[in-house]
Amino acid sequence: MADNNKMENLLNMGFSEELAAQALAATGGDSTVKATEWLLSQPQSRLQTPPSQSISQPQQQSQLKLNKFFLSNSSKHPFTQAPETPQISPSQKRPKLSVTPSSSTPIDTKPSEPLSERMRPRFVDEIVGQDHILGPNSFLSSAVKCNRLPSIVLWGPPGTGKTSIAKALVNSCSCSYKFVSLSAVSSGVKDVREAVEGARRLRDKIGGGKRTVLFVDEVHRFNKSQQDSFLPVIEDGSIVFIGATTENPSFHLVTPLLSRCRVLTLNQLQCCDIEKLLNRAVDDLEKGLSLSVGRKVEVKHEAIELLGSQCDGDARVALNALEVCATTALGRVPGKVQSSGESEGRSCDLDDLVVVNVEDVKEVMQCKHLAYDKAGEEHYNLISALIKSMRGSDANAAIYWLARMLEGGEQPLYIARRLVVFASEDVGLADPNALLQAVACHQACHIIGMPECRLNLAQCIAYLSLAPKSVATYKALNEAMRVVKESVGGNEGVPLHLRNAPTKLMGDLGYGKGYIYTPENPTAPQSFLPPSLLGKKFLEWPPSDT
Repeated sequence: MADNNKMENLLNMGFSEELAAQALAATGGDSTVKATEWLLSQPQSRLQTPPSQSISQPQQQSQLKLNKFFLSNSSKHPFTQAPETPQISPSQKRPKLSVTPSSSTPIDTKPSEPLSERMRPRFVDEIVGQDHILGPNSFLSSAVKCNRLPSIVLWGPPGTGKTSIAKALVNSCSCSYKFVSLSAVSSGVKDVREAVEGARRLRDKIGGGKRTVLFVDEVHRFNKSQQDSFLPVIEDGSIVFIGATTENPSFHLVTPLLSRCRVLTLNQLQCCDIEKLLNRAVDDLEKGLSLSVGRKVEVKHEAIELLGSQCDGDARVALNALEVCATTALGRVPGKVQSSGESEGRSCDLDDLVVVNVEDVKEVMQCKHLAYDKAGEEHYNLISALIKSMRGSDANAAIYWLARMLEGGEQPLYIARRLVVFASEDVGLADPNALLQAVACHQACHIIGMPECRLNLAQCIAYLSLAPKSVATYKALNEAMRVVKESVGGNEGVPLHLRNAPTKLMGDLGYGKGYIYTPENPTAPQSFLPPSLLGKKFLEWPPSDT
């Protein structure tokens, strides 16, 4: 009954039934005031203004209806203070920056918030670069249309939109979903239990018509028992679980949790995707870049391109770097710098133009941001690419992957150790000097260190890439180990003629009897394998194809 009254109140204010239902869903259905705030904060392109209302005066007419119902709370809301705003002449009027929410909970956007947070997409159609999971024919799009969100795990590099997608999915559903966010960095089982109990109370309170989406950021940081705590509540439908992780779920999430969730892999954003997000931040005069500096900002196209290419697919890094670039450019405007306290909560004068150029980007981006975790999956991905490039005799690609690892902060001794292994495993007998080169490279890196030892690494990698390859010893050892492990009834003892006889007793027992000293009789026939393996060949050398 209470929900019907809230819906009726919104309809009486002139909002359509569809918008009223969407507002109640986005704000949890707790208050008509919150729902109205949410509606008034949306861009006009998303709202449908009734024909009887003037498009230039939606806020004023809505406020008249709000005062009818909520006069006691009017002093708490910024839109009720419009009559107190000093009047200015038409010649003095300038466009002002307004405030809009950046998440499912209606909050005021403030200049103190990072640009990346203010520009966070609110709806699925605003997500950039992840069309493979959010396209028109994707199962997530179908789930949103049917208002039946599944439990999922979002896996991708930092800054690719995991948190944004989770919030956008909830905001894009027209039915009632409550969004609850936890971080595995600062939360524990107690926090999860409280969130689940709240979800069950909410579900039971309204007869099962509303569910809770529990978003857990950095879910890979939870241990096994903490992850297991999600299993029963996902199973009985108490929550819709959305986890976000930068680590491979196969290694860091328990199998029962994976079996209850669909793992979706997010792509690293391309330069064109980053540029689109940066241009969106520049063009948005309500919560974009202009709000950060209190001035209208123009960013040169060359600066956008350079910034997009320097952030390695991380949208958060790109947007925050753009904000710093704008601050740097603002410093060049004489007499225009104001403190954050002065700009907080004030509209921004758009007549004062701040121009961001390529030099500002170069100043801010002293070095390229690289998505590289020395203890994570990207560490293993890059070393794998390096080894496979050398194995394929592509010295150019191998040196490129070396540069990626060094720029990401990889320890040179780790790379050098892998080169020593490669010299025997992949080059082997085809060029025995390769092992000498690799060991010398390792010693050089140990003695010299970075940055000079990068040249030793590059020389050794080039040598190993161009050297002939042979895996004969690698195969021979693997075959011998297989025979040892699979020997039926245990491995045979060492033949007596191959044993030493340091004592008279051992000589009397036949140790060493019949052994032929090879240097003195190089052509004498003699066997060195156990009787059951006579004639067995483990090493094929020289290769049969030469």
